[in-house]
Amino acid sequence: MIDILRCHDVHHRYGALSVLRGVRLTVAAGERHALIGPNGAGKSTLLKLIAGEERPSGGTVHYRGRDVTRDPVHRRARAGIGRSFQHSTLLGSLTVAQNVSLALTGGRVLARRTDRHRRAEVAAALASVGLEGQAEVPVAALSYSQCRRLEIAVALAARPQLLLLDEPAAGMSGEERGGLVELLRGVPPTVTIVFVEHDLDVVFDVATRVSVLHLGTVLCSGTPEQVRRSPEVQQAYLGGRMEEVHGEPGGA
Repeated sequence: MIDILRCHDVHHRYGALSVLRGVRLTVAAGERHALIGPNGAGKSTLLKLIAGEERPSGGTVHYRGRDVTRDPVHRRARAGIGRSFQHSTLLGSLTVAQNVSLALTGGRVLARRTDRHRRAEVAAALASVGLEGQAEVPVAALSYSQCRRLEIAVALAARPQLLLLDEPAAGMSGEERGGLVELLRGVPPTVTIVFVEHDLDVVFDVATRVSVLHLGTVLCSGTPEQVRRSPEVQQAYLGGRMEEVHGEPGGA
């Protein structure tokens, strides 16, 4: 299987604070790769380095075999790296359809009487996240869960090959998280997903591979089952919580 993303010996510091320490991460094309770990482990910082929002203090980031460590955000976006954030970046003064249109047209809002093909693209993007019929609704009128879905639609509208999601289930109810799981399962396999998530039920329902960050390093990478059963992971991070996921008996 071809690697779409490779982080090699990545370090990152904020002044005297070392956040990432020699991270090595490989993501194969088509994976749903979850990054988990306690607060402060460096998960969101690693997403920023992959997206190009910040430059690592050391190490390299390769995307589709090319070193993109020094590439800015817009160049990585054009190359196929999409991004959804923990906090909303939607334009609340625009409609649902106009937010998607911005992603489709590189920043130019489409007029109401746009071409038929473009309208169909917007409609398809909204239908893919369960927002059909909401095209003319102002973003400010959406529920929290609907906004999270729209953010994913906006990210997918740019046709990324690698989609980065930062805590997509944050703030959702149990029913809303179930809908999110179905949404992510329905993303085409041509789109690789790397996501940070604290909700372990979502992680194990979606991920095909999991990496655990601890104290700025990758403690363990493997299939969900391998990670759930890892003694090192249980001792360092979850304290038996892994065993409880999906109704399994707890363990020390």
